[in-house]
Amino acid sequence: MTLKNRISLLVSLLFTILFGLASTVIFILYSNYRKEEFRDRLEIKALSNIKLLVNVKQIDNQLLKIIDQNSINKLYDEKTLVFDSNYKLIYSSIDDAKIKWSVDDLKYLKKNKTFFKQQGDYEVYGVFYDTNDRDFYALISATDNFGKKKLLFLRYTLIVSYLFFTCLCWIITSFTVKKLMNPLNSFHQKIKNINENNLDTRIESKSNKNEIDLIANEFNFMMDRIEVSYQKQKEFTANASHELRTPLSRITSQIENTVADPKTSVENKSFLTNILADVNQLTELINSLLILSKVDTNRGENTEIHRMDEILFSAIENLNKSFPDFVILFEIEENENLDTALEIKGNKNLLEIALSNVLKNACVYSDNKQATVKISADDHHLILSVSNTGITLSEEEQKNLFQPFMRGENSKGTTGFGLGLRIVQRILTLHKATISYSVSNTNTNLFRLTFHL
Repeated sequence: MTLKNRISLLVSLLFTILFGLASTVIFILYSNYRKEEFRDRLEIKALSNIKLLVNVKQIDNQLLKIIDQNSINKLYDEKTLVFDSNYKLIYSSIDDAKIKWSVDDLKYLKKNKTFFKQQGDYEVYGVFYDTNDRDFYALISATDNFGKKKLLFLRYTLIVSYLFFTCLCWIITSFTVKKLMNPLNSFHQKIKNINENNLDTRIESKSNKNEIDLIANEFNFMMDRIEVSYQKQKEFTANASHELRTPLSRITSQIENTVADPKTSVENKSFLTNILADVNQLTELINSLLILSKVDTNRGENTEIHRMDEILFSAIENLNKSFPDFVILFEIEENENLDTALEIKGNKNLLEIALSNVLKNACVYSDNKQATVKISADDHHLILSVSNTGITLSEEEQKNLFQPFMRGENSKGTTGFGLGLRIVQRILTLHKATISYSVSNTNTNLFRLTFHL
């Protein structure tokens, strides 16, 4: 899980839990408040009835019932019972509702003065009233429909609010975190695209010194040091390769002159010929290293447009000079966009080197001294396919095919250093193109060079 999603999830979960707890606490507190408020109303009603019976001499049970029935504070589905000190019922309201009671309840009242309990949908309040000469017990039962409706409304309100604001929190949190993480995403994209061809990439940092800006500044400082080190390495490779070419050329010339001298014995000529072959291989290696060092140097020269078919024909012509026995078959797939697709912006010399290396590789490792080149195009790509029949590479060898000095099992008996395809990949990367290898058919090697239009 990404950091962005993890932060969004944690913040949203925290809000969801806290809001859920707050809603639960609010509901419980209000539920308790409703019970206490209804209890107070029952107590007031019960004491009022007892005081009317005790203190007002002119009132009888029938009149009390009328007063009770028309009371301003009449409770819903109310039932009132009043008992004397002998647990004898002396007053009962005219409601049809019933109160379940026992003598033990009245004894409990005398001891504890009050009680409040639930009987089904009814809530019952009992109170003990002590006068100078007589004791009274009052039981009053009613349902708090109004309070329960408010409690039900509060419950639905809290549930709907919880669902709505939770969803809203998840959306807002995700959007906010995504917006806050945009600089980090841009940072990540630029880092991901950095390679040996664009070490001058730097991350923009704003004036406010937040954590991302601090990381960007340190990253830029690190890239400055890496670029300087890389430039020094390239300069050393280029200078060393260039300086080594001169003495090697002199050695090659002297050996060739010695071999051509009639005075040189046959044994010495054979010995010098072997040395000359080694010197030529060393010269080829140095030339390859020099090409690699110059690839990045030429990255600013990719401004001219060249036709890839012309570069390909030139590469084939040069290859035929070194390998006249090899046959290269040429195919062009008909496409209305092909003429435009063949125009590629880049460095002609480097592109020719890349194509020459691929063609040379196909010819050298073919089993019939033959290779096939096919040009095709679609709306967004120009594709050059180079295939030959011969020993194919294993999956493990394919993984490291474009690494420097990598040579497969099929290279036994052939000269080389494993730098050709590495040079091709570096040149194509410079031109924003790619190269891939696959086994198209049995014993058929296929290289695809894809140029993005």
